[in-house]
Amino acid sequence: MSELETAAHPFAGDPVFDLHVGGKMAIQSSVELAGADELSLAYTPGVARVCTAIAENPDLTQHYTWVPNTVAVITDGTAVLGLGDIGPAAAMPVMEGKAILFKQFGGVDGIPICLDTTDTEEIIETVVRLAPSFGGINLEDISAPRCFEIEDRLKERLDIPVFHDDQHGTAVVALAALKNALKLTGRTPEQTRVVISGAGAAGVAIAKILIVAGITDIAVTDRRGVVSSDRSDLTPVKKQLAEITADRNGRKGTLADAMDGADVYLGVSGGTVPEEVVATMADDAIIFAMANPTPEVHPDVAHKYARVVATGRSDFPNQINNVLAFPGIFRGAFDVRATAITEGMKLAAAEALAALVGDALAEDMVIPGPFDPRVGPAVSAAVAEAARRDGVARS
Repeated sequence: MSELETAAHPFAGDPVFDLHVGGKMAIQSSVELAGADELSLAYTPGVARVCTAIAENPDLTQHYTWVPNTVAVITDGTAVLGLGDIGPAAAMPVMEGKAILFKQFGGVDGIPICLDTTDTEEIIETVVRLAPSFGGINLEDISAPRCFEIEDRLKERLDIPVFHDDQHGTAVVALAALKNALKLTGRTPEQTRVVISGAGAAGVAIAKILIVAGITDIAVTDRRGVVSSDRSDLTPVKKQLAEITADRNGRKGTLADAMDGADVYLGVSGGTVPEEVVATMADDAIIFAMANPTPEVHPDVAHKYARVVATGRSDFPNQINNVLAFPGIFRGAFDVRATAITEGMKLAAAEALAALVGDALAEDMVIPGPFDPRVGPAVSAAVAEAARRDGVARS
């Protein structure tokens, strides 16, 4: 390899970098331009007729453009994977990856957009102005607590689905796996005591969806211990979280205090839980240590004390992977032209995922794998039906 080639591709020979050369996606025409006739239909003068018709009836974009099948994958690069605030340029490979997962597993066209701002108002205004080009907005890797306000305010202003995957995708898949784990261990939601480690985007969303699903004995922890209202350092988001979780059950103190006798540990925080703390959990415990690449409780340790163990990694059984949720959720929402993604649609997605396990339910099989061909169709069908029930479907 020449010096010029080495400079252009300094990691040549590394299979990860080799796969990323030139990016992971490209735009492909869905029509053939074989000559002047096709060109006159696809572009001028024929395209003017379509533009005029849409100007007179904007709803025709649903039939004569790619808008209704296209999602914007938007980030500011402040909370990328486990890498943190690496900025918009460095976030692009992840956004490209998200886009190709949308296509592979949901048949949805995704366009990665990395914004060079971390200002909440600028992000909201930018997305609102981009929205006419898309059928939905997938927010990605935006740090908490800004991500909550950004999503909430975009939902108020837009009549298309807005979905922060770090929150809701994680919550849907975790709930699906937990439903099966509870079934396997003979627990009911009402009997189950849960500890969630991490009070960021994923932790908040998991707590909320568990409550809707009937699990109410929940303690969420951050670096300073249980998020409870007796603390003076809580942000508004954490204050609300405390009121709906620990305050209801009198939980307070440290992570170790919360873990003592707990049935379920859900980790979305990073860090490491000491083995002696894990050992205090209830019999037949359930441990979902979802931090990547290093689970909060390594499976070798978790299996000493828990009956069901899941991680976010693909090299262990029971991978809690958002790809099981977001492609099918958007596919179902797009199929019925939903104006929003409701709590009912998320619960329906979790139910559909859990049901796919069926008779294969076992300690190492509480959630289907990402390449199970049934996943996308099952989730999308359930989401579409829920959208109709919830009154947000337009077709």
